[in-house]
Amino acid sequence: MTSLRILYIAYPLLPVSEASAGGAEQVLRVTEGQMTQRGHCTMVAACDGSQAAGELLPTGPSPGQPDSLPRRDAEHNRAILHFLARRQRTHRRFHLIHDMSGTFWPHAAVLSLPVLATLHLPRSFYPPQMFENIPSNVAFSCVSESQARSFAGVPRLLGVVRNGIEVQQFPLAERKQSHLLWLGRICQEKGAHLAIQAARLAGLPLILAGQVYPFSYHQQYFQREIAPHLDHGFPGVRLAEAPTMAQKARLLSNARAVLVPSLAEETSSLVAMEAAACGTPVIAIRRGALPEVVRHGITGFLVDSVEEMAPAVGRLDQIQPANCRRHAEQNFSAARMADNYEQLYGRVLATTGAQRKAA
Repeated sequence: MTSLRILYIAYPLLPVSEASAGGAEQVLRVTEGQMTQRGHCTMVAACDGSQAAGELLPTGPSPGQPDSLPRRDAEHNRAILHFLARRQRTHRRFHLIHDMSGTFWPHAAVLSLPVLATLHLPRSFYPPQMFENIPSNVAFSCVSESQARSFAGVPRLLGVVRNGIEVQQFPLAERKQSHLLWLGRICQEKGAHLAIQAARLAGLPLILAGQVYPFSYHQQYFQREIAPHLDHGFPGVRLAEAPTMAQKARLLSNARAVLVPSLAEETSSLVAMEAAACGTPVIAIRRGALPEVVRHGITGFLVDSVEEMAPAVGRLDQIQPANCRRHAEQNFSAARMADNYEQLYGRVLATTGAQRKAA
């Protein structure tokens, strides 16, 4: 594929880095890094302090106060549109915008560039009006088959690119410790409180690792449902706040199993992919795309309730770490994800070229 100039647009609230807790930020970071390695010219539009393999367009600082998303989102999008207005007058125009922010693409009508918007969230998380009067230069992709089925009927939905991870960042560990692990954004829908319940039923200690986002309802959830359980009694519950990439890899490698008791219809699970790379089984509630990520009986177990998680812990000896790792290498690699996105970029450019000729 010929070299492309691609602008990647990140979620506006927090910086993009190896330590990002959000899946969309991690997928953007890995995809952009892969494209830079392949000779494409990339730029990332993100919060101040973000990291990029190519160029960085800082769009403003992360908010210091909770519940600042509307203001920060407007600032973020305004900075991008202002930059593009200037950039379009030069000879270094972008070929394509890849929007992973979830909020930029409705503004694409003022642009002549094609926009690929990757939908990372369940459909119910998007306001219905976002899919009314979609700009003609916007195409969509999903990250799992179950998610794509929920978006049936949305125009220019070009297909599915399953998420990938940097498998080499997550070393295989054959020997595990006795504790369980929950990892992710600490909020109601991710079910950290249910992981505490499951660990207690299993009689094992639990490490909660992740970050509380700057939303008051997330912070209230943490104080109400999580904080009272920390470091009290046995089995204990310990918090590892905002782990770095190296810390996350150690946590995943050492855990007896990773619990994914999500209340949302998950569209993917980077945590489950990373656990598999480390040879660590996953016990997940059967929701959304989790059956597409966790191979029942091979890389972990799918269950239908928190109460079923504890008996699954008793079956963990059936899961072989080497099989988990092999599954991750064959299915979750960053290179495979980048291959699929390169193919999709070609389709987006061909589609928009045909539309321009028709116009």
